[in-house]
Amino acid sequence: MLRFAANLSLLFTERPLLERFAAARAAGFSAVEIQFPYLWGLEAVADALDDQQQELILINIPAGDWANGDRSLCCDPTRQDEFADGLGLAIEWAQQLNVPRLNFLAGVTPSGQDEQRVQQTLESNLKLAAQQCHKAGIELLIEAINTEDLPGFRLHHSDQVVDLIHHLGLTGARLQYDLYHMQIMEGNLISTLSRLSSHIGHIQIADVPGRHEPGSGEINFSNLFKAIEAMGYSGYISLEYNPSGRTETSLEWLQPWITQDRTA
Repeated sequence: MLRFAANLSLLFTERPLLERFAAARAAGFSAVEIQFPYLWGLEAVADALDDQQQELILINIPAGDWANGDRSLCCDPTRQDEFADGLGLAIEWAQQLNVPRLNFLAGVTPSGQDEQRVQQTLESNLKLAAQQCHKAGIELLIEAINTEDLPGFRLHHSDQVVDLIHHLGLTGARLQYDLYHMQIMEGNLISTLSRLSSHIGHIQIADVPGRHEPGSGEINFSNLFKAIEAMGYSGYISLEYNPSGRTETSLEWLQPWITQDRTA
């Protein structure tokens, strides 16, 4: 049986973030994820989760000042201390809120930096994240992101992530497979999902083009979901898309796939 979660950073944005938990619960979601929840405070997020009896299944390690252009600090040699501080904050949140996994964004190559030093910084920060997450009993996810939306993003193919995990011997680290990004970069989604199934720790979805809800673009989600079921994936499939209209209307495609009690 497939299990679905709502990404509250992109869904239900008609409401302030702390009101999105109730909207997600009303739509049938007992599991949610948030890209960067830190602005709203740990206590407020904990209260919202408790009020709605929801599980927070994923947050991202802080990525710097996203609103002003930062797209992760992980490969910037000049900001390693900031990355370490953000990692510590993310682990604290995960432990306090029982979040089982953290997402690592490799980041965009900083301009004016030596390529070898940038790669060494990325690998050093990945090792640190893997060590600290393993020690805390948290699964570290590493996500590949397409270079059309984020030019210069260092990890942009699924095999890059898997190869890096093996090369660095990252205990407990797994691939976060985002269908939207990988449809743009790789295609052959079903084949890749099947081939890498043992390395995949989490799946996120959106259609292409536009990053809208399933059924709005070119991806055949019916076939994909059948393939995901067939490969025995037991984790959550998170809805990380920009609704083309009102969020509740954009969820109509989900009805055939959710359980009778609407616990998605």
